[in-house]
Amino acid sequence: MNKSRRKHSAAFKAEVALAAIKERETLSELSARYGIHPTVISTWKNEFLKRSEELFSKHGPKSEADFEKERQALYAKIGEIEMQRDWLKKKSKQ
Repeated sequence: MNKSRRKHSAAFKAEVALAAIKERETLSELSARYGIHPTVISTWKNEFLKRSEELFSKHGPKSEADFEKERQALYAKIGEIEMQRDWLKKKSKQ
């Protein structure tokens, strides 16, 4: 019988990752306490440490507005490239 995959909230993952970082308990103890495989805890811990650097980076994490600007710029570039492609197709048929 297969176990169904559980989805954990970001807050829960952060709590487990912080507990792993504090190292007051071993991975085995954390695994028993939270009911999660030690490998998963290690993965969450490593991801937490990797992403924490973004908070203190020079530019900080990107905001939703930054992502939206970048998305709009990419769509504009795609439109430009599609127009160039269509023009080249048209010219190649002549």
